[in-house]
Amino acid sequence: MERYDPEFAPVAEDWLDLDEEERILLVEAYHRDARISMPKGARKLHASMHVVVENQLADDDKPVVRALGRLMKEGLTRHDAVHAIGSLVAEQIYDLLKQNDTPETSRTRYYAAVERLTVATWRKSTDD
Repeated sequence: MERYDPEFAPVAEDWLDLDEEERILLVEAYHRDARISMPKGARKLHASMHVVVENQLADDDKPVVRALGRLMKEGLTRHDAVHAIGSLVAEQIYDLLKQNDTPETSRTRYYAAVERLTVATWRKSTDD
């Protein structure tokens, strides 16, 4: 796999065959080449959130796959749908650190949030 474009699902097998750092570099390259501006220190974190979501999609993680489809049917581009799901990944990480949850509790909370995610709730969360 030589390029990443969030508007097109990577071939799951090809994506998962890559090393995690290679995936992050591909996502960073996409954003750089597309001239999507973001604070320099945020590039790797942003790319890492993409990678987490793409990994879940490539692994056919059902709640995440359903959420992506639902968000796209509601009008988001695939890239924005990845961002919307990624925002919940970031919340899950924050909650894990803050609440000291068990992995099972955190995963249950994450999947519940993913199942509730809509374009409207995502946009409201980005307006706050």
